[in-house]
Order: sequence, then structure tokens, then C-alpha cells
Amino acid sequence: MSDDFLSKPLSFGAPQSSGIAASPQLQPLSPYLNYDARYLQAQPEFIFPEGASKQRGRFELAFSQIGSSAMIGACIGGAGGLYNGINATRLANQTGKLRRTQLLNHVMKQGAATANTFGTIAVMYSAFGVLLQYARGEDDEINTVVAGGATGLLYKSTAGLRKCAIGGGIGIALTSLYVLWSVAGGGSKKLSDLKSQYL
Repeated sequence: MSDDFLSKPLSFGAPQSSGIAASPQLQPLSPYLNYDARYLQAQPEFIFPEGASKQRGRFELAFSQIGSSAMIGACIGGAGGLYNGINATRLANQTGKLRRTQLLNHVMKQGAATANTFGTIAVMYSAFGVLLQYARGEDDEINTVVAGGATGLLYKSTAGLRKCAIGGGIGIALTSLYVLWSVAGGGSKKLSDLKSQYL
């Protein structure tokens, strides 16, 4: 028996050899799900409200930014804690289980502290970004730079006026570098759009 029938689509229409034209309602159906595939091909993959942006906004991005910042902080802090723990246990001549316990203590303590710091900064930056987007009605590079500066100011606000200003300057500098990097990565079209918008 030939397997040719497996490669042909399932059809409930009249056979081709009978000479009777198949009606449009009886088109080939999917042999697996029993539906007409034409209905799915013309539909968009995602449905957006009228006039909505097809990108995720700052509020949607905030969750991934906060989580990834905390994870990056945990990795950096854990690596630093491991380095400090190896040095401290070597100087104290600790070996065996005592050394392993001290290493774990260093890794967990410094990893948690750094993750907390990075996560706090990410929460502040995301909150300022979302507030600026709602206040100004648009999401652009100005929001990024202002949110970075405000985050630095707020994070160092309890350390005195001088350190507060330094924190704000570092925030503005880091976010400005990020904006320049993203504009350069976007090519000359994005750069010309930016110039025409702000200059």
C-alpha cells in the first residue's frame, strides 16, 4: 500500500476525478486539529490596543531590571566575598570544615549586601523612570538621564550635601554613557532622529 495519502491534506470536498467542483466552504482542513488554516494565517501574532506602543514600557521593564540587578549584585558580591574569605582564612590558618564555613559566611554576607544595594538602586531608578514617563507623557532619553541623576541624589542623600551631589553626578554620567551607547548602536538614523527632536 502506498503512503501517498499521508502527504495529501485532509479534504471533505468532492474527489477531483469526479468532475464536480469543490465548494469554497469545503477547503482542505488540518489533519491534526481539524480547522481551516486560512483563518490563522491572516491574523496578527499579537493584538495591541489601537494606538498602543509595540514595545514594553518602563513599568513592564522595571521588574526585569530590578531582578537582574539583584542577581548581578549577588554574583559580584559573592565573588568578592569568596576572595576576601580565602584571604581571611589563609591569614587565620583555618583549615577543613572551619575554613569552608567561614568561606560560606563571607560569600553569603557580601553577596546579600551587594545584591541589596544593586536592587535598591534599580528600584529607585525604575520608580523615577516610571514617574517621569507618566509626568511627561513620553518615554525618551531625557527620562533615562534625569532618572539616573535623581537616583544618585536620593541614594546618597543621607551622606551629606557633597556626597549627594557626587552621587547625582555619577548617576547622570552613567546614564548619559548608556544613552550614547544605545544611540550609537541604533545607527545614524537614530542619531539624526535624536538631533531633530532636541536640537
